[in-house]
This record gives sequence, structure tokens and C-alpha cells, in this order.
Amino acid sequence: MRLDAYLALLGRWNARINLIGPSPPETWWARHIQDGLQLVPLLPEGEGPVADLGSGAGLPGLILAACVARPIHLVEADQRKCAFLREAAREMGLDHVTIHARRIEAATLPPLAAVTARALAPLHSLLGHAHKFLASDGLAIFPKGRTAEAELTEATARWHMGVERFTSRTEADATILLIRELRPVVIA
Repeated sequence: MRLDAYLALLGRWNARINLIGPSPPETWWARHIQDGLQLVPLLPEGEGPVADLGSGAGLPGLILAACVARPIHLVEADQRKCAFLREAAREMGLDHVTIHARRIEAATLPPLAAVTARALAPLHSLLGHAHKFLASDGLAIFPKGRTAEAELTEATARWHMGVERFTSRTEADATILLIRELRPVVIA
């Protein structure tokens, strides 16, 4: 199974380049795999491309790619993590994954049907990145922890958006924000 191959590779690489921190391997399925799997039903219908910004260990990008055949773009600036992402995509047989080894600000991506990022930055920063890349009907899907509402309140000073909230199935105090119709606030 693709996800088992991912976990085996993660185990070999994590000790060398600290992809996910020191958590015990027996927690990885629930903490990382299931966390990514709960995003799959939130993806928009169709075959439009998806990007995972600041992909790190490929969470959730590689998990999504293991479940859907649409193009998946992983954007990661750390070259060591990019080496892991390339190896993981190869071992998992994910030929629809493209690795962009550069900072998000320097990435060139097609108009995206969806963008996601996990544990990367505050929401107001993520929305700036998402706005740059999303197609006009694209969605931003951002897992957020206990600060989700405060981050959302701060972001509304800079962004107009439609927001749906989904309770995380893997973390009691986490929320998944599904954001559509994103546009900057215009100050006259």
C-alpha cells in the first residue's frame, strides 16, 4: 500500500533530517496519515491541480496524492526535504506529483483548484499565498489548531472570504478551514 511505503520511508529519513519531529512511530498513522486523509473529501470535484505549500514531509500533499489522480504540486524550499519528497513520490508510484524546490514566493504554479498547507504560517500569510495561486473558483483548505478563530478574526481585516469550518477528526481542538471566494480587502 502506498501509505505504508510512505511511513517506512519516513521512518528511515526522519532520524537524519527531522521531517516530523521526535514523535513515536506508532503515533504517525493517526497523527499524520489520518490527518491528511480527512482533507480528501474536501477537495473540489474535477481534475484541477492541487498544491501543498511548505510541504515539508509531504503532509498533507503526499497523502492527498496517494488518494487522487489529479496533479499535485509540492512546494518546499528545504533541499533536503525536497530529496525526501522526490524519493517518496518515486517509491509510492506517484507520477502525478511535481516537486517545486523553491520558496513559495518564487514558485510558478498553474491556476489551482485547491491549495493546502499544514503548520506553515498564520492564516493571514497563508491567504496571501493562496490568493496568488488559486483559480477564480479555487478553494483553500487549511488545518488549524486551537488558534483558528483568532487567526480567522485577524485575517478578516485583510481578506474577504467565505469560510466553512470542519472539526478535525484527529485533534479535538483543531479545525479545518475551507475558504472560497478569497479576495483582498480594498481600502479606499
